[in-house]
Amino acid sequence: MWLAETLSYKFNDARLLQQALTHRSCHGDNNERLEFLGDAVLDLVVSDLLFNKRTAAAEGDLSRLRASLVNKSSLAELASELGLGEFLILGEGERKTGGHRRESILADALEALFGAVYVDAGFAAATAVIRHAFGARLTTLPVDDELRDPKTRLQEWLQGKASGLPDYELIRTSGKAHRQLFEVRCSIQDGRLQSTGCGSSRRNAEQESAEKMLAALDADDAS
Repeated sequence: MWLAETLSYKFNDARLLQQALTHRSCHGDNNERLEFLGDAVLDLVVSDLLFNKRTAAAEGDLSRLRASLVNKSSLAELASELGLGEFLILGEGERKTGGHRRESILADALEALFGAVYVDAGFAAATAVIRHAFGARLTTLPVDDELRDPKTRLQEWLQGKASGLPDYELIRTSGKAHRQLFEVRCSIQDGRLQSTGCGSSRRNAEQESAEKMLAALDADDAS
């Protein structure tokens, strides 16, 4: 079973797993209530870990750290890595439009899964599953400067120069549906400077293109 192999957990009540994977586009019980609960459980587990791991961090730093781990984009990326999209139960419309790859659906389903484990076996079991799912993300935490992602740092750099905002354009998508590769072009100064990035999601590709643009700008400043 996927969940037992991926997250080392087997449900006592298999109906909870089915509900956690069922999107609201299907008739009957869906995962919205479990998502509500899982969101709270996830916040508490991550908050507790950060509180004990970063004992000198201020509240604002802890909040940014937590947000970097549990925002929708990060959760969707984690859900994709876990292969969750292949097991989602979607209505016909969502299936046809690629709902199993949609960021919001993936993130919500992952939170619902955590909520389902909590209902099925309690807080300790949910904590273990969350820690297992996040893996190194919870042990190799970014420093404060790293919490400002490349797109944010690039925007701040350009604003500091009174320049226009960067433009991100998706130029290519390749690969199978469950393992796609996105290529994005970042353009600044009315297209005079460009960089490209690739990633398993459009967000990742945009971040890589912004990182490359920052490196080019830093090299230009140093010359």
